[in-house]
Amino acid sequence: MRNFSLSDRTFDIINKIGVLIITIIIIYPLIFVISASISDPAAVSTGKMWLWPVDITFAGFKKVFENSAIWTGYRNTIIYTLVGTIIHITILLPCAYALSRKEILGKKFILWIILFTMLFSGGLIPSYLVVKTLGMLDTMWAIVIPNVVGAWSILVAKAFFEQNIPDQLVEASKIDGATDFKIFLKIVLPLSLPIIAVMALFHAVGLWNQYFNSLIYLSDSSKFPLQLILRQILVLNEIDASGAGGGGGAMSDAFVEQVKTASLIKYAVIIVSALPLLIVYPFLQRFFVKGVLIGSVKE
Repeated sequence: MRNFSLSDRTFDIINKIGVLIITIIIIYPLIFVISASISDPAAVSTGKMWLWPVDITFAGFKKVFENSAIWTGYRNTIIYTLVGTIIHITILLPCAYALSRKEILGKKFILWIILFTMLFSGGLIPSYLVVKTLGMLDTMWAIVIPNVVGAWSILVAKAFFEQNIPDQLVEASKIDGATDFKIFLKIVLPLSLPIIAVMALFHAVGLWNQYFNSLIYLSDSSKFPLQLILRQILVLNEIDASGAGGGGGAMSDAFVEQVKTASLIKYAVIIVSALPLLIVYPFLQRFFVKGVLIGSVKE
């Protein structure tokens, strides 16, 4: 057994305390939101509920799920996320791999063009006109095609290929008669599971959470993604709560109830939109570790 010095033990204790503090900082808001979504709004606003639920009620979730558009939004968001991520990976990987090869002509010029897009963009109006000209307004493609591949993703994937796909492996495959296409499919992709998992996850999370493009490009409510529908529910309930404030007696009671419901819905909406990602993410973690161990090149 190794004998740790006092400085080593002190450093280890400080690290553990630091990790514990960071964990609390990350976990507490999540627990608070979950508890607030099923607690009495009065207990939340007065500070009576600070960690665990108080006077449990599911009125907020009931109000959210009573809206049939929620399930349509879930379906649309799942479709947009899956289709958009598949297109993203299909375009990203060949592009990044090609740019990682030394023999490609005009490599520096192409990279400068890609880097230019990180510094400058056309803006909202030109982007809208392009989408309109291509006939993608009010279609799924207006959500998944714009920004399907970003310069940052290409540069990260390119760096991964340069560091993890040895030139000797590619040259040996060519000597054996493999074409570039076959090398990419049979050799490069199996060795690239980590970057595939990371890039797919990043893009999928972005598609799942985005609502601005939907707000700009979609007008048919049957095509709205989940985030846009949840935004509408939240806004409409806040408007109803503010509109019920006039008058007295029964109207005041209705106003109080509307305010409570709006407060519950605010937290319920966060849970409804984030829960699928929280459920899926732990299952994707194994691909990060597994991909690193697959197909290592031995010296």
